[in-house]
Amino acid sequence: MYDFDEGGSEHSHNLYITTWDGQPVHTHEFKGVTSFDVGHDHRYAGITEPASSGIQHTHRYFTFTTVDDRHKHVIRGGTGPAIFLPGGGHYHEFSGVTSVDGAIPHRHKYSGRTSL
Repeated sequence: MYDFDEGGSEHSHNLYITTWDGQPVHTHEFKGVTSFDVGHDHRYAGITEPASSGIQHTHRYFTFTTVDDRHKHVIRGGTGPAIFLPGGGHYHEFSGVTSVDGAIPHRHKYSGRTSL
């Protein structure tokens, strides 16, 4: 899901970008479980925005958590730089805090690593 901030509407399109300025692009999957706060946690999953391949880069990400305790949160941010693996490929670390929501207003922490 790609966020383009049009007045709070939850509208998205699938984008299939294959190159950017002549460089091939790629995405990563990410998923995890938030911290346990106010008696519950949330799960989340998504795909990062595309970024150039073959050079140092980061990715932006945006998704919603699952609905737990009758509410959900927004997760958005940017990954850290690519961490290259000796056998090829790379991943990114990410972390942050969710938006505030819930009958008792609160947020959750999250962190993890993207797919290769």
